[in-house]
Amino acid sequence: MAGATELTENQKAYLQIKTVTAVFDRARNLELARIGLNMPQSEILYCLKVAKGPMTPMKLARMTHKQPHTVSALVHRMERQGLVSTKKDMKRKNWVRVSLTKKGEEALKRWSTTTEVPDALSVLSERERESLHTITKKLHNRGLELLRKFQPDPYGEPLFW
Repeated sequence: MAGATELTENQKAYLQIKTVTAVFDRARNLELARIGLNMPQSEILYCLKVAKGPMTPMKLARMTHKQPHTVSALVHRMERQGLVSTKKDMKRKNWVRVSLTKKGEEALKRWSTTTEVPDALSVLSERERESLHTITKKLHNRGLELLRKFQPDPYGEPLFW
């Protein structure tokens, strides 16, 4: 094909990661749909479970690397479903505290036993899983650097850290 665009090896590797991620995300969402959850909901439930101290939508956004408005909308939908509860902080009236409900705890238990998709990593040897961990940790750190470079803080100022 004349004039075809050639990708660099880094671009090809990036597309490979995106493809694998898309396949696993789709499979995991289908698996979780069987128990009435999706990945974003299960991520919020897990963050609330392991949190040390009170959680706000802003803290959840930071933990999940999502936009604050995205997490706020998700939390409100989850509250309507009875998975979480919110209440205004009595000391800081403009803050909302998010917590798990009994129904959210039960959903989290169902989530933790739904493991067919995560267990797909069993095709890797222990050494390959260790390598994957090392590689993804490096890529995660580099991705965070890129986020700080490209994404302004919530107040419109560039991040300088």
